[in-house]
Amino acid sequence: MSKLPSRPLADWSPSSWRSKPILQVPSYPDAQAVTDVEARLASYPPLVFAGEARNLRAELARVAKGEAFLLQGGDCAESFAEHGADNIRDFFRAFLQMAIVLTYGSARPVVKVGRLAGQFAKPRSSDIEKRDGEELPSYRGDIINGIEFTPEARIPDPARQDMAYRQSAATLNLVRAFASGGYANLENVQEWMLGFVADSPQGERYQELAQRISETMNFMRAIGITSDQYARLRETDFYTSHEALLLGYEEAMTRKDSTSDDPDAWYTTSGHMIWIGDRTRQLDHAHVEFCRGVRNPIGMKCGPSMEADDMLRLIDRLNPLNDPGRLTLIARFGHDKVEAHLPELVRAVEREGKSVVWSCDPMHGNTITANNYKTRPFERILGEVEAFFDVHEAEGTYPGGIHVEMTGKNVTECMGGARAITAEDLQDRYHTHCDPRLNADQALELAFLVSERLKKGRSETPVELPQAV
Repeated sequence: MSKLPSRPLADWSPSSWRSKPILQVPSYPDAQAVTDVEARLASYPPLVFAGEARNLRAELARVAKGEAFLLQGGDCAESFAEHGADNIRDFFRAFLQMAIVLTYGSARPVVKVGRLAGQFAKPRSSDIEKRDGEELPSYRGDIINGIEFTPEARIPDPARQDMAYRQSAATLNLVRAFASGGYANLENVQEWMLGFVADSPQGERYQELAQRISETMNFMRAIGITSDQYARLRETDFYTSHEALLLGYEEAMTRKDSTSDDPDAWYTTSGHMIWIGDRTRQLDHAHVEFCRGVRNPIGMKCGPSMEADDMLRLIDRLNPLNDPGRLTLIARFGHDKVEAHLPELVRAVEREGKSVVWSCDPMHGNTITANNYKTRPFERILGEVEAFFDVHEAEGTYPGGIHVEMTGKNVTECMGGARAITAEDLQDRYHTHCDPRLNADQALELAFLVSERLKKGRSETPVELPQAV
């Protein structure tokens, strides 16, 4: 891979964000305790390496050119209480199923990026949460405070950053083992099925697909092509991502690439990819300031309030050299607002010749309340994805990815899907710490929809084979 060009960052440092206005920041009662925690984190080993982030950037450059597809997904907010090997394994199984469906349908490599090993902080629409007449500070994610509705739990505690680091390290360790230790072997494609999905319509569709893949693998084995000989058949590349919300933590995890002579080669080692949320993407504020200086791939959420001129200014700030793979625009409008807002943004990007990855987040714009639970109707999620693809088809541009909140657990948090979860069903297994997630069955159904759209729109250009999921 060619060396990344240097960038004019004489006015940037890992701490330059501290001189900028900032939103969505917790109010810690003990400033010295925060300083001590951040100093300790700065001495810890990196969670990911600069070379891994560069590899992801190169893969996303292929997505930007229409040669690959981005699958990004995971928990809305990771929790300390639910951290366990089974949860991580079940998520990874569901994610691999989605990836194999998308790979088969699109005939393109799928770039796999999880929302995990760092997705602990959440922006809030209000600083205060009210229940039964009592007011307390809002829950902002386990890295900041506790979800329990008590005055003690809601006090921001900087020591939680230590726990977030250690849990991220443990999660990464297990995920890397799954990705490279044989679990992702294409010969295991039949074994990724979760039990509660097996007897669903999506499970039957997946079994049919898995059978075709198994037959192909049998043929390849017969002519001497096996996973023992070709690592790409038994391993997969898997990356991590999260919203870069708690900037003190991100600064503490930011290191200069020791393998580069470039003085500007700074990477946040908290995850391979970070993104800026819809509430913190102000051009002259702290979150944009921090993200413009690190070399990781960057995502930026684009909601209904995004104007084309503002978007172009942000693109120039975050990717001044227009490097492919550097910037992913994550569209999150709501199923009924896509056609009113997305075409203008797509046209502006095309007019100015900007290299970006367009990804669809069909979750955040489709949240409603039903039976006193936050939920997301599955038909609205599908509707936003369909509208996203329709806009790109009309504009002649490439719909490069999807970004979903999902879990491998059999939860009842989003209404609808093939199993027709109703408002009354939500209470059965509503386990999320923040926003409603797709269960594995719904996630697989979404993957089949996207696969069909990609199959419809794919070119006849040959792709490299064999390609692991």
